[in-house]
Amino acid sequence: MAILTRNEIKKAISQGLIKIEPLDESQIGAGSIDLTLGNNFRIFKRHKDIYHVKDNSNFEDITEVISIQDGEAIIIKPDEMILGITREKITLAENYCGWLEGRSRFARFGLAIHVTAGFMHPGISNHQVLEIVNLGHTRLALYPGTRICQFIFEKCIGKARYAGRFEKQDKP
Repeated sequence: MAILTRNEIKKAISQGLIKIEPLDESQIGAGSIDLTLGNNFRIFKRHKDIYHVKDNSNFEDITEVISIQDGEAIIIKPDEMILGITREKITLAENYCGWLEGRSRFARFGLAIHVTAGFMHPGISNHQVLEIVNLGHTRLALYPGTRICQFIFEKCIGKARYAGRFEKQDKP
């Protein structure tokens, strides 16, 4: 597998192997593309009881969806986690996969963009859910439209298509 650089990303987009909707070409960097924060979030309900995490557990049991308008902010407290989603929908050919990563400019505030689920399977066609955690000591205000993370593309050896639980996700 090999990581795509700017020109290879642009070539794959022009060939329809990678689709990003919407796309602003200024988001394409040297070896990744910046993705922006959407308007929908999933926040965790205050829960006094123990929630048992098993194969059939459903995160929707302990969370609720909220939406904010452009120009508004969602506040994330220290040691708090929320789920966000990218505005962009990414569609990959069956021989491309990718990695979702934070941006160092925000990591310096203690902001982590994904906790564990950074790998994006070949053949996906969805918005990317962000597992956002404030590891710092200051409350942080996050705004929709901010270039919050980056997507790194890789070419696969062979072809496959993701067909899992989050195959067509469009909300956090």
